[in-house]
Parts: sequence; structure tokens; C-alpha cells
Amino acid sequence: MENFGAILHENLKKYFGFDSFKGNQEEIILNVLQGNDTFVLMPTGGGKSLCYQLPALIKEGTAIVISPLIALMKNQVDAMRSFSLDEGVAHFLNSSLTKNAVEKVKRDVLDQRTRLLYVAPESLTKEENIEFLKHVTISFYAIDEAHCISEWGHDFRPEYRRIRPIINRIGTAPIIALTATATPKVQNDIQKNLEMMDASVFKSSFRRHNLYYEVRPKIHATKEIIKFIHANRGKSGIVYCLSRKKVEQLAEALQVNGIKALPYHAGMDAATRTNNQDQFLMEEVDVIVATIAFGMGIDKPDVRFVIHYDIPKSLEGYYQETGRAGRDGGEGKCIAFYSYKDIQKLEKFMQGKPVAEQEIGRQLLLETVAYAESAVCRPKLLLNYFGEYMEEGCNNCDNCLHPKEKFEGKSYLILSLKTILGVKEKFKVEHIANILSGNATSAVKTYKHHHSEYFGAGKEKEVKFWNAVLRQALVAGLITKDIENYGLLKLTQAGHDFLKEPYSMMLTQDHDFDINPEEGVATGGGGTSAVDEELLHVLKDLRKKMAKKLNLPPFVIFQDPSLEDMAIQYPVKLEELQNIVGVGAGKAKKYGTEFVNLIREYVEEKDIIRPQDMVVKSVVNKSGVKVYIIQSIDRKLPLEDIAYAKNLEMMDLIDEIEAIVSSGTKLNIDYYINEIMDDEKLEEIFEYFREAETESVEHALAELGEDEYSEEEVRLVRIKFFSELGN
Repeated sequence: MENFGAILHENLKKYFGFDSFKGNQEEIILNVLQGNDTFVLMPTGGGKSLCYQLPALIKEGTAIVISPLIALMKNQVDAMRSFSLDEGVAHFLNSSLTKNAVEKVKRDVLDQRTRLLYVAPESLTKEENIEFLKHVTISFYAIDEAHCISEWGHDFRPEYRRIRPIINRIGTAPIIALTATATPKVQNDIQKNLEMMDASVFKSSFRRHNLYYEVRPKIHATKEIIKFIHANRGKSGIVYCLSRKKVEQLAEALQVNGIKALPYHAGMDAATRTNNQDQFLMEEVDVIVATIAFGMGIDKPDVRFVIHYDIPKSLEGYYQETGRAGRDGGEGKCIAFYSYKDIQKLEKFMQGKPVAEQEIGRQLLLETVAYAESAVCRPKLLLNYFGEYMEEGCNNCDNCLHPKEKFEGKSYLILSLKTILGVKEKFKVEHIANILSGNATSAVKTYKHHHSEYFGAGKEKEVKFWNAVLRQALVAGLITKDIENYGLLKLTQAGHDFLKEPYSMMLTQDHDFDINPEEGVATGGGGTSAVDEELLHVLKDLRKKMAKKLNLPPFVIFQDPSLEDMAIQYPVKLEELQNIVGVGAGKAKKYGTEFVNLIREYVEEKDIIRPQDMVVKSVVNKSGVKVYIIQSIDRKLPLEDIAYAKNLEMMDLIDEIEAIVSSGTKLNIDYYINEIMDDEKLEEIFEYFREAETESVEHALAELGEDEYSEEEVRLVRIKFFSELGN
């Protein structure tokens, strides 16, 4: 055995140039060489591929490597060939090869020159390939990305379920299955499907000490991302989005703001996609904005940040994508933007899929929500999800660095555990939380649990609170999720012991991520940055002077929210002024020069460091609704028809029109006003605004008389007034 070890080290040095193995690579390779089935769980960057590449070079015969990604196969074959003088040492068989190339591969394999043959699962199932492989001496089968076998894996591929029957037809040999992400449930599925329940399992820790995890509420996410990238200039990063459209939009926004960024998604033609990926690898661009399909085939060691603009569909997917950061052991920041609205969108996408698939999808999404909203140490939660226990907090994630309020959880835990036992350990987190809070959902009623003694036993707290308690009981190891019927809660021995002799346990209050993105304020506090009161005062004086000179009410020039925003953002150029609330290009041009000149002098005199936000330029607003409204008003369409076409209430349409006009676009709605209002009324409202102190509709109605004038009439004339005098 020791002799074997010496041979291994010699070959490691000879082929790969390394002096020592990483983690448990050596034991894994020895296990493969002894002809045993092997199951390897090793996080991204841990050195998985070496576990089958080295034994393939030592063992007689050809190792068949089943891998789902053509790009990855090509990379690995090139890498293997660089270690050996014989070009034929490694080949791949997939749909990208010509007939001649396929013939050459088969010749090399039959001549026993090839030690590694990479095959896509789709190619493996082709009858001609099965017949060919029957004549090959196979050293072992390596199944990479083995989580694709399980429907609970984040990247399920039905053709992966057919691997075992085909191996049985070709001829059996030992199997090594490898994956970088697998929950206990997925691991069990893989072993069952590959008929390797007796395999030796090698599990490396999923903990990546150099990664920093943070979840932020999704408010002005594009702006936040641009600020973050500017603060990390020159570093490589990946930004993940769920839709192709968002990838394109975000990449464009980054480019406009002077960031070297390119998009990457499956809808682009292959040449552009490959070219964009290569530019990222060659560091001609710093940032790739991509759908989750990106990055599988790349091995860039110095990705310094991975940002999720959209939260992924599963924690496995999230772990895999964040795992692309800091593979060299250096800094890796993983930041996700989260809003519950995104989760609801993902649930909508699931409709129409088979029920079983929807069930699984929903369960995986719940895990993601739990992770995002939790106030527990993030690596601790992630590791727990992958069946690994972590003693202390990491001290390097947002929750550890900014701990949330804690409370004594003993009585809540006792109640939770008793409820789980009370329903015979046959239900999931959500169901238990509903029972405890007294929420009679249809499932609770179906099982008659609204008559249970535990129904409403914790009704002073809401479902969300009980969800958090149950989740922390999972992390603490008091309960576990059943593997066969994934998600059913069962008490562990520690849970039973806790019930017998309860002890004090502090729990954390979850984050509240109910965000109203339009207002940019999280419910439950927060708000905008502090306004510079002195500057605001000076700006109001300037507005007053200008109003006098132009004989206009001050609010026609800029409304108060616009001045307040200027006193936060300090715009010193006209294009920066266009990023201010309620200021469009027209308004900036017409009134802006004196304002930005004043602000520039003020900033210089006071030596003010301006918020970086102002670097953010917006891509020309292509909002379909606004464009449609402007075009329809130009065509003199009745407002009712415009509202109907865009499924808006009349007041919502008026809101939209007001926003367009207050940003400086001229709109002529005379054709509509003249139709619904007599001249006298119109004149009276118009004159009121000419003299008014404020643009307030309430004040106008109080002054003019609410019984004679409607809110709609006042707002429409106010739009005419702003459009004619202000723009």
C-alpha cells in the first residue's frame, strides 16, 4: 500500500506538476484504483477532476467520463493533452464532432492509446456508441456533475437517469460519481439510481472560508451594483440574472457607466457567446452579466465578486454560482439582492409544469426564502442545508457582522417540537407554522388539524415567526428533514433529549424584507439619505428668484421633491441633473444651468464629497407604457381608450401622464380636456394655478369648491398648466 502511495505521488508530479494532494484526493484515488465504487462530494475548486484523471492515467484501459457540458469537456481534454506527449491520451465524443473526427476517436480508443474518453449522456445513449463501447476495455466510469441524476438536484437532466441501464448493457466496471453540491436527499437519490448504495463516500467540507456572504433588499439594485463595481474597479466579477432580457439591460447599464462588461446567455449566437466568455477569461472585460447557464465551463481562479441580481431557484444553484468566486483562496464577495416579489414571479413560472415538478420546485424555493430572510450565520445555514454541521458562526457574513436582536427561544422550541410529534412527524415546515399560528389553510383543514390541541397554540406570533423558529431548530440539529419524503420534519435524538430536559437557547429575529421598491423604503423604517438643509434653502431661494423673473409659480420650475433630491445628490452637470427625481432632459435644459452652477460652487466651497450614486447614468428609458402614452396622446386618442389598452385605472393613467410631464416632456391633452370640460371651468382652474402658492390638488379643490370640481378635472388642467408653462 505504501508503495502504491509512492507511485501515486510520482505520477502526480509527472503528469500534473503537484508535490502533494489536496484534502482527501489521495484516499479517493486509492479507492478507485482498488476497483471500488466511489462517491465524491467536493465543493467547487476542491480538485474533483484530478480524482478521476490521475487513476485513468495509471489504470489499464479507458475511463469513460460522463459530463453534461461540451465546453467543459473540451477544456479538460486540452488540459489532459498538455500533460502528455500523446495527443490521443484524451478525447471527447459528442454532437460537435464531424464523421471523420468520430472515426479517429474510435480508432485511438480501440488502439488503447486513449486513457480518458469524455462522453455527453446524450451521446452515451446512442445505439451505435453503445455497440462501439462493448468492444472497449473500460477501466472505470466517472460520472461528473452527478447531481443531474436527482430531480431534487438544481440541474436535473432526465437522460442522466438512463446512465445505469446503459452501463449494464455496455459492461459493468467500477463507478466514481462526483458532484460539488448535494443535499443528503440528492446524495441518496444518486446512489440509489446508480445502484451504488455500498459505495465508499468521501465528503469534503462545503465551507469556503474566504467567501463573504451578504443579502441586500432589492432597492435600486442596478444603482447599487454600479456603485459596488466602481468601488471594486479592475476586479473580475459575475452578475447573475434570471432572464435574458435583464442580462441585456443590465450589461448595457454597466457599459453606459464606464464599466467593461459583456452579456452572456443561451439566446445569443454561439460565436458571440464564446467570444464574450473568452474576453472575460483574458481580462479584456471585468464583468460578465449572465443567466445561470454561465460559468459551468469556466475555471477563472480570481473572480472577486459574484452578485445575484435575482435570487436563484434553489440553494444548490446559489451555492454553485457563488462558488465561482475566489477559487484561488483570495477574496470573494457574494452579494444577493432579494425581494419576495421575485419568489412570487418564480412560482408563477412553475404553473403549467407537472404537479410533482411544481411540488419539488416550490419546496426548493422555500429553502431559498428561508436562507435570504434568515438572521442566522449564512455559511452555517448553507452547510446545514448540505448536511454538514458548523459549531460557531463564521464572523464573515452580514448576519455575523451585524447581528440581529436575539430572544429566549426555549418555550417556542418546546411548542414546535411537540406540534411536530402531535402530527406524527408527517408534515413540512410551512404546515407546522400554519398550525401553530392558527392559520386554517386548506391543507390544515384537510387533515383536520384545525381541531388539533396545537392549532393556534402560538397565535400571538405569525407564520413567519414560527418558520424562523423551525428553521433554527433545524440548524441546531433538534429536527431533521426526512430523506425519502423530502421536507417532512422529524425529531432527532437531540430533539427528544431537549424535550425531556429543555435548556436555554437564544434565537434570532428574522429580517423583514417586505420592500416597496417604487418608494425605495423598506417597510419598518429606513428612508432616504439626509438632505443638506443649507443647500436646500439656497436652492429654494434660487427657484423663487427665477419664478419671479419668469412670472411663474416656483413649483412649475422644480417641485420640492426634486430640490430635496438635489440636496442629497449634488448634481454638478446637466446630465447628472437628469438623474434627479422628476427632472427629465427637457426640464434640465430649460431651467437647470443656474441650479447646477450654484451646486458646483457650493460643493467646491464646502469641500463636499458627493455620493457616488451620481455616477449612475440611466440607459434611455424604454418603458413601453410611457412611450405608448406619449404616442397615443400625439394621435389624440381618448384617455379612456389609452387606459383600457394598458389595463390601467383612469387615476393611474393620470399618474403616468403627470410623471411624463414633470420630467419635462410636453404633452398636449387639449383635445381631451375640451371634450369633457367647458371653457369657463378650464379657465378658472388654470388661473388658480397661476396664482397658487403650491401645486397641491387638495388645496386647489378646497379653494375652488369640491362640489363643483372633481379631482380628475383639477389634475388634468394642472397637467396642461405644467406642460405649457413649465416645459
